[in-house]
Amino acid sequence: MNSVNPKLIALVVIVFLALILFFDGIFVVSETQQLIITQFGNPVGDPINSPGVHLKIPFIQKANFFDKRFLEWDGDPNQVPTKDKRFIWVNTYARWRISDPLKFLERLRDEQAAQSRLDDILDGETRSSVARHDLVEVVRSSNRAPEAILVDSDEETAILERIEKGRELITREILENAQRGVTDLGIELIDLRFKGINYVDEVRKDVFDRMIAERNRIAQRYRSEGEGEAARIR
Repeated sequence: MNSVNPKLIALVVIVFLALILFFDGIFVVSETQQLIITQFGNPVGDPINSPGVHLKIPFIQKANFFDKRFLEWDGDPNQVPTKDKRFIWVNTYARWRISDPLKFLERLRDEQAAQSRLDDILDGETRSSVARHDLVEVVRSSNRAPEAILVDSDEETAILERIEKGRELITREILENAQRGVTDLGIELIDLRFKGINYVDEVRKDVFDRMIAERNRIAQRYRSEGEGEAARIR
């Protein structure tokens, strides 16, 4: 029985270890990625933002990948009081990106932690901004000209109430205030919008009932005027 050649075994082991060292020491960065190299948990060198093949020390260093693209934040609906004491449901969404991967790694570590911090910051700033403005400022973006009002009613006349800021400037205010809270986290907020604004359930029914009553009053007035004109013609 032939014995196994010790030199062959040693060669196989060496090749196997060399392959392990090679594949653990080389990594590919795509165009949508950026990364930080850490050694025993501590960042080493500058962030790597350029795509291509890069090297690290096998087993000792670790490549921490982060997304370079715009990321989505989708908030939960919150019940918020306005300045004029109207309780409404406000639902917001935002877009953000990792602008400083080193800060992001040191403060947050991953996207899940970032989403949690954004929940606190963006929800808090949204509540604060909405509470500083009347409902009409939150739901409208511009002032309507008097000639745009087709029906003469108390409700339609209220639409003519002039606004100072409007929804667009309020969302910009939320975005700017929130950005100051995330800069140290290595995050840049790109945009924030109101996805939905609605009355709370107990108020919504009263609003609808008032709108229906107002429309019925206007319809009744038109019917009365029509009947009077018909009688005059007859």
